[in-house]
Amino acid sequence: MKWLLVSILCLQWLTGVEFAFADSPPASFAYVLQADSLAQSQADAVKKLATCERDWIVLDANFSSPAEPWAANNISAIRAGKSGRKVIAYLSIGEAENYRAYWQNSWRTNAPAFLLAENPEWKGNFRVKYWRADWQKIILADVDKIMAAGFDGVYLDIVDGFETFEQDGKNFIDDRVNPETKQTYRRDMVDWVKAVAARARAKNPAALVIPQNGTQLLAHSDFLGVVDAVGVEDLFTNGDKLQKSADTNYRLETLAPLIAARKPVLDIEYAKRKERQTQAREQAVQHGLICLVTDRQLKSLGESGK
Repeated sequence: MKWLLVSILCLQWLTGVEFAFADSPPASFAYVLQADSLAQSQADAVKKLATCERDWIVLDANFSSPAEPWAANNISAIRAGKSGRKVIAYLSIGEAENYRAYWQNSWRTNAPAFLLAENPEWKGNFRVKYWRADWQKIILADVDKIMAAGFDGVYLDIVDGFETFEQDGKNFIDDRVNPETKQTYRRDMVDWVKAVAARARAKNPAALVIPQNGTQLLAHSDFLGVVDAVGVEDLFTNGDKLQKSADTNYRLETLAPLIAARKPVLDIEYAKRKERQTQAREQAVQHGLICLVTDRQLKSLGESGK
């Protein structure tokens, strides 16, 4: 991994690429997508979140989906609970979710051109052709709503959706070309994340853009340049088992450009056993990552920071 870090720094010097360093990297974070499980009312959830002492807080854009969005004054109250805190909205850009306001029941029998099969691992989530303009129009409208509500940025899920299209049986074809766009599926996702970032920053130039997973995209200098941090799940553990060392090492190598650029890596681990939680935290500290140990349903604050 050391040779890769040196290569990144040399590349920066040779090409003149400027890597934006995080001004105030977080020491801790929270990731709560079911805040109505954290507290029964939005007002009570605001109190818990405001006093939780986390530096960054990732929330679903709605307190309860899809009926009750967060009130702008409540986002402000959560942010005010700690100096320098950022409150960031979760947004899935690589799958359609049938519990979102944009979902139309008619899509079940008359699917739009961007909609594909349901994800067998997540009921109610559907694969999409994320490069299509009709899908992007829907999501960019949600970006507008998120920024209007006063969030400090967007936390983008299913950025690794390109892997679905690279799969060929049991194998994967890296940099597989999309016949619809004539460029790779990875390039399509880089362009899509950049479009989301541009939309968010048109409303707030300081908006944070944080993709989750899909760390292979950090090999693209323009992707690295546009993101402020990256979230990764299950880096050191897989439930209550240790992650395969080969998988961990590969993902750490893909994260090397981000680490070299001194941008935060948010490591989310879902281990339940104390022994595994401790091992995950120790590994995260060793590699300079910010660790959160939490429940996979993301209903709680979990544990993060020192």
